[in-house]
Amino acid sequence: MKKYLPIGSVVTLKNETKKLMIIGRSQVCQDVQYDYSACLFPEGYLDKDSLYVFNNDDVDILYYVGMQNEEEFVFRKALIEAEEEMESKKSDE
Repeated sequence: MKKYLPIGSVVTLKNETKKLMIIGRSQVCQDVQYDYSACLFPEGYLDKDSLYVFNNDDVDILYYVGMQNEEEFVFRKALIEAEEEMESKKSDE
């Protein structure tokens, strides 16, 4: 089962030193699906040209885990189930 970090989590990517803060999950960019979208930390979202997309496998260090509450758990479960259903439909075609 796929796992997602919560919004607000702060990470660095492999071979990178600048921290990124996750601001979106299950993102599509130029017809490619990524696990996350993020902005620079501590700068925050500056503009669309400074938005980063990456996958779980790209994460090197997790510095901070974003807020988790019942709402987050329900949303994350629904997101994972929706993605699994989409994958299942693709494999059936």
